[in-house]
Amino acid sequence: MEFHSKLLNNAVEQMATLPGVGKRSALRLVLDMLNRSESDVQAFTMAMTRLKNEIKFCKKCKNISDADLCNICANPQRDETTICVIQDIRDILAIEATQQYKGLYHILGGIISPMDGIGPDDLHINSLIERANAPESKEVILALSATMEGDTTNFYLFRKLKECNVNVSVISRGIGIGNELEYTDEVTLGRSILNRSPFENNLAR
Repeated sequence: MEFHSKLLNNAVEQMATLPGVGKRSALRLVLDMLNRSESDVQAFTMAMTRLKNEIKFCKKCKNISDADLCNICANPQRDETTICVIQDIRDILAIEATQQYKGLYHILGGIISPMDGIGPDDLHINSLIERANAPESKEVILALSATMEGDTTNFYLFRKLKECNVNVSVISRGIGIGNELEYTDEVTLGRSILNRSPFENNLAR
């Protein structure tokens, strides 16, 4: 799909680099932006520029944040004895929507996937071990997606956490094999967290 305008073509090409956006969808979005006022377009581009330049990552859990500590880690009402290990920020949004979990989080930044060239050293595992060794930490919940890569990462983390003085649990298999947390309905995800079990129990199955 080529256009007579190089400016339009370049804009569509850039919009189409976003995940899940094809050329036709990109064209629709670009034309929508073109029909907006100059102030609206400037506000949009300014928001994206500020996001890229000013966003921070929580020094404790690696969550996206406006400050050094995210709102969850800075909240004194959260249970600091429990750490829920998830893949990325989308999983935090999914779990928070259940209103069933009141502890803290730790974002790995991915899962172990040799096919994609992602190994343990590419993830935030060392900082997780440091947090697990903190005196206030009592439980680490493994809440990664029910995929082969997720299970591999869970097992790797379990072996690393065995030397820490914490209980290691895993969310229940109410989530179907192969499913991502962000696409799981709130009721099922909430029950999976509440019905979590010791990781050792899953090894025996």
